[in-house]
Amino acid sequence: MRDNDLIFFRPMWRRVAVTLFCVAWAAVEWLTGQPFWGIIASGVTAYCVWVLFYNYKDPEAENTSDS
Repeated sequence: MRDNDLIFFRPMWRRVAVTLFCVAWAAVEWLTGQPFWGIIASGVTAYCVWVLFYNYKDPEAENTSDS
């Protein structure tokens, strides 16, 4: 992700909201019998979890550690 994207996702509530939206989207696709879109939405959800929680490094915290 670019630095501008990371600035947008700095507040935890935004990361949680985007991830929950993707979970809901995947659930709707699976429950309505759309496996192709269910797989796509599940992949997007997994990407959100990976990037926004597992590998997330706060750019503000990185800037203060360099000083």
